[in-house]
Amino acid sequence: MQNATLKKVHGVSESKPSVLVVEDKQRQQVGIMGGTFNPPHLGHLIMAEQVGTQLGLDKVLFMPDATPPHVDTKKTLPAKHRVEMVKRAIADNPLFELSMAEIERGGVSYTYDTIVALKKQYPNTDFYFIIGGDMVDYLPTWHRIDDLVQLVQFVGIQRTGYSRETPYPVLWVDAPLVDISSTQIRNKVQQGCSIRYLVPTKVADYIEEEGLYRE
Repeated sequence: MQNATLKKVHGVSESKPSVLVVEDKQRQQVGIMGGTFNPPHLGHLIMAEQVGTQLGLDKVLFMPDATPPHVDTKKTLPAKHRVEMVKRAIADNPLFELSMAEIERGGVSYTYDTIVALKKQYPNTDFYFIIGGDMVDYLPTWHRIDDLVQLVQFVGIQRTGYSRETPYPVLWVDAPLVDISSTQIRNKVQQGCSIRYLVPTKVADYIEEEGLYRE
């Protein structure tokens, strides 16, 4: 293969036997951070930064979902607020970009449908879907997971108390363990507690300006 190099990645391990990876430099390597981002926090940014830099990705897309496919009793903010918070959170990092793919498509945001659409739109791009170690356990429940793993490379971030064992091919990237959750942040806002150093300053300012999560 012309214009190809062998890629050695430090701090990365696989859940299946190692294989020699040939990287075609004519192809884009793009990470995806999907989620509700209700709100986005520093844990999201650290994960994306570590995966993006350790794997040498061209960019990492932050992709807010329209309607999450899992059953969730929490009240999700309208997309306009979540999108604006993501914009503010990633504004100072040239590696990060906002993707409106799932918001614009609407309906239930199945990752399989998203990746199929992206690969049709960007046939010369390889996608890496970033998930926390806690989500790896749920992969067997994902919509069309056996087809999905043929289309995208999952990248896992280790979480305390969760095993790396999975029947699916997952690249594991070492990253600082930051135990922050969107639920925790919403609760703190509702209780009148500080969220400084949990979310970017611009996100905290937006939450205050719009009076979000007060009820």
